[in-house]
Order: sequence, then structure tokens, then C-alpha cells
Amino acid sequence: MKEDNCKKDTSCDECKQTDKCSHEEKEAHEQKLLQKNMERVRYRFMVLSGKGGVGKSTVAVNLAVTLSQEGAEVGIIDADIHGPNIPKMMGVESVKPFVSSEGFIPVMAKHGIKVMSIAFLLRTQDDAVIWRGPLKHSLIKQFLSEVLWEDLDYLIFDLPPGTGDEALSIAHLLKRVDGAIVVTTPQEVAVLDARKSITFCQRLNIPLIGVVENMSGMICPHCQKEIDLFKKGGGVRAAKEMGVPFLGRIPLDTGMVESTDSGKPFVATYPQSQVAEAFRSIAKNWVTLLEERNPSRKLFSKKVGSV
Repeated sequence: MKEDNCKKDTSCDECKQTDKCSHEEKEAHEQKLLQKNMERVRYRFMVLSGKGGVGKSTVAVNLAVTLSQEGAEVGIIDADIHGPNIPKMMGVESVKPFVSSEGFIPVMAKHGIKVMSIAFLLRTQDDAVIWRGPLKHSLIKQFLSEVLWEDLDYLIFDLPPGTGDEALSIAHLLKRVDGAIVVTTPQEVAVLDARKSITFCQRLNIPLIGVVENMSGMICPHCQKEIDLFKKGGGVRAAKEMGVPFLGRIPLDTGMVESTDSGKPFVATYPQSQVAEAFRSIAKNWVTLLEERNPSRKLFSKKVGSV
């Protein structure tokens, strides 16, 4: 690839000289574009779970809003390609991203959070994404290199359950993932799969920020007593046994379903609730761990440390 033939800031797909470059040269060029775009993102995070149905996307959305409320610049990539729910949860499911000459402009949701998802690109909400690994890898690469994220304190990746293609693609493309949060519910079946997610991160040298135990108890709206619908403490035990931090537990709240379905993040709708307080505590623990591990890496926002 000769320097005079290559447009440094142009994707190979848009370059008229692309036929003069080898596959290896194209890969190297695309990787440079990706890394340049990601230089403006301070921290890149995975939110993952070993099992579906544990509220991973709900945790990702409400943590993002909590951080944004404290002044952080936050973006979310909906990396659950076969089940993209982030636009629905953020109330932007009917919005389409704008395409400029420089790339995709992410959708701006309420609370100042930038969002990108394959859901924005589907013809209807009922369309199924029937893709193998290479196509998913290509889409994730586009989200990283061709979406104009600009200056972000946090870019959060909401991953599908398990330890498959999407998580591997992100780790491979980014080269540097700053941390992962593993979401579980208290019961043993969920905790068993959460332990696999912890092992996945350890194998790929992704720093574990910690474990979050979701649906951990519920305050009865009638008698105000706590009910352990799915037991309690499974996430705490798993974190302790595997030597990773435990960030906190989030109780069930009957308003969570309505809030999620209406596209209004719970922590913004019910800021005085126990759930919102739990998210603030988890966000504080999260930021504290980050600052301890990266003392020289300053955030764009000056308010974030006061979460």
C-alpha cells in the first residue's frame, strides 16, 4: 500500500485505490482507523453475563444513566446483535442514526447518552438477524471505527449472554478493554454461568471490575418486608471464591418492568428508590476501582469522581 495511494482517514470500502492493496494492508489500515477513533474514549467496558434473563441490559442502561447524571460523557454500543434491546430501553427505538461524510452519528438519547445498535438499521422491529460470526465481527468493527463517538468518559458494551463471537470480536478489535462487569442473579444456576464469564475475562486478560447481583431481594409493596424471590448472596459468594470485587446488589422493584418497557430508565424515573441508590453505590464503587487502577488517566468530566 503506497502512501500516495492511501487516503489515511478513509475506509478501504470507500477508497478507489483499494484494489492495489493486499488483504493484510487493508486490515492494518482499518485497524489504524479504529484505534484513532477509540483514542477519544477514556474507558471501554463490557457488561456481560453467562446466562440470559438476569437483567444485564437493564444494568447497563441504568449504570450509564447514573454515570451521566453525575456529569460523565457516556456511550452505549448494543452488541447483542440477535436481541438488540437498548434502543427500546432508552426510548429511541424509532430514531435512525444520521450518516455524514465522515461516518455514522450515534443516536443521542435522553440524559445525553450516545447509542448505537443494529436495531436502528433494521427495516422493522420484527426483523431477525440471521448472521454467522464473520458478519457480526464486521458490524462491531464498523461500530468502533465508523461511528463518530467523539470524547467519551465511558463506552459501555452491552453483550449477549455467554462468551461467544461478540465478546471475542470486541476484545480482538479494541486490543485494550478497560474492564468488565459480570451480572448475575442470586440462584445457583445463574451464578454457575456467571463464573464462566469471569473465567472468560481472566483468560483474555480483561480486568474484572466486579460482579453485580441483580434481582437480589424485593421489598413487598404491601407489608414492606423483604422477600428473597431468587435467594440472596450467590453473586457475593462467586466473587469471593474467584477473587474478584463485588460491586453491589440491586433489589427487584415492581416499577422496573413498566419503566423499561416505556423507554424511561428506572434510575431517572425513580431517583429516590432503593434501586436507584443501589446503582449509585455500584457506580461509586466502579469509579473508585478505576481511579485506583488508572491514577494518571483523567476523565473528560470533573464531576464523575463525586458519584
